[in-house]
Amino acid sequence: MEGQDSKSTRRELDWQFCQVFGEPHFEEVTEVDIVSTVEFDSTGEYLAAGDRGGRVVIFQRVESEDTPCEYKFFAEFQSHEPEFDYLKSLEIEEKINKIKWCPSNNNSHFLLTTNDKTIKLWKVYNKTVFDPPKVNKQRNGLSEAQKTAVPRKIFANAHAYHINSISLNTDGETYISADDLRINLWNLETSDQSFNIVDIKPANMEELTEVITAAEFHPQSCNYLMYSSSKGTIKLGDLRESALCDQHAKKFEEEEDPANKSFFSEIIASISDIKFSRDGRYILSRDYLSLKEWDLRMENRPVKTIRIHDFLKAKLCDLYENDCIFDKFECSLSGSGDHLLTGSYHNYFHIYDIQSPRTNALRMKLGRGPSKKSDVELNADDIDFNKKVLHVAWHPHDDIVAVAANNNLYLYAADDDKDDSDI
Repeated sequence: MEGQDSKSTRRELDWQFCQVFGEPHFEEVTEVDIVSTVEFDSTGEYLAAGDRGGRVVIFQRVESEDTPCEYKFFAEFQSHEPEFDYLKSLEIEEKINKIKWCPSNNNSHFLLTTNDKTIKLWKVYNKTVFDPPKVNKQRNGLSEAQKTAVPRKIFANAHAYHINSISLNTDGETYISADDLRINLWNLETSDQSFNIVDIKPANMEELTEVITAAEFHPQSCNYLMYSSSKGTIKLGDLRESALCDQHAKKFEEEEDPANKSFFSEIIASISDIKFSRDGRYILSRDYLSLKEWDLRMENRPVKTIRIHDFLKAKLCDLYENDCIFDKFECSLSGSGDHLLTGSYHNYFHIYDIQSPRTNALRMKLGRGPSKKSDVELNADDIDFNKKVLHVAWHPHDDIVAVAANNNLYLYAADDDKDDSDI
């Protein structure tokens, strides 16, 4: 990642648990309260979380003498309601799939939120509310500021399949939304028109062999975007070459050893999340068993593969039966690009030092500090697969991570412990 060409110094991070939002010890979790996405804004001063009930909650960072980081409640609003598609006789869930922050101005905050079908642009701001003067009191009405959220734009009727990704362009004016078979390009000011820039739908749906799983704009160049597939490939498209990016500029794919091929090969190869490094030189991808780092200059194999769930290989049959093999784990990078974050089962999440030659995981259990046990010591038979950490986010500048599990949002922070020059 960034700074990898100079590995003379390596940061060792001393992590500590800071706070949790939600009810961590409440056994009965209501389905609508389960967190479905988390996202820091570009400054890291604000953190948004969406849930399966269609709500968005925003937290604001505050100064604290007792902990490296502390966030407080800032605002909450109902973003999406359950709908019904009468033409297809399908219920459309209110669950928030993704949140993306947009550039803010005049102390107002703007967020894109999406469920399976409809994207909304929200404005969150302080609205001044005046109280009428009380009877028999010779004074004017009092005023107070209330947090108010209003939908500025509603981008609907452009996706036939479930939206899995939204990504804002560096131009601050356009964004993409992706579903299983198509990627659309939108202008933030135009809600009634979008441009289809990727379409992998075959003429005959029986010939369908893969679907789009995630998409993201390049962080530096507004003409590049990438998208991943259920076949484990990542394609880089260039909007300058063609309005339709079906003919990719680059394709990142690692060929599977035929000796390792099995019934589960294609399922576990499916990429659940992709992220660019901040400088745009590297790609981080997450599949069911591993985390991979790709160099944009090398398409045939990743520069590093971190095996997260090797100990689960013997249980793939069971995981297929209980549908856990289809769990979609997210990944994230530190602002400096030297550490990686992803989730796992049993309320564990992992942080990796990308500059370490051993790529050992710092495994942490929610609500606790780091664990020194290695992955080898994990027993797959003892894992609680109902306790899963799917959604993660790393602060854009500081070593602060947000980790969601069930109806809880956990925050951890770290300080540079020391510089290690032995590498």
